[in-house]
Amino acid sequence: MTQLAPNASTTSKDDVVVLVVPADGSYLAVLRTATAGLAARLQFTLDEIEDLRIAVDEACAILLSVAPADTEVTSQFEVTDSALSIDVSVPVSGHATLPGGNSFSWQVLTALAGEVSAYTDNGRAAIRLTKRRNPNAG
Repeated sequence: MTQLAPNASTTSKDDVVVLVVPADGSYLAVLRTATAGLAARLQFTLDEIEDLRIAVDEACAILLSVAPADTEVTSQFEVTDSALSIDVSVPVSGHATLPGGNSFSWQVLTALAGEVSAYTDNGRAAIRLTKRRNPNAG
């Protein structure tokens, strides 16, 4: 399922794409491909695009470790003139513990994506990745 934000005025020239896929490794390739396509649209370098693909993969691995079996992964991509933000989330039951800022996983995500945050809210655990566009890029 792919959705563009229904009301363009709510995104103020920004694009929002939502993908929901089964929590299965073969479907996660769809999220990596969407990440690469949207990052290319912002003219990220090939290395930055690959870093974001790996970061999305790592975020999914972290989230799947706290998600129940047979669930779905929801990814929301926000594209602005200056950044790509990706919210990856899964449903959770009870309290989900996500890695902290000192964990190896967190260090990897930060090195790959730039800005990283994690949260749990309304029965969902999520990781937000934000990669800012180099202002000197094309």
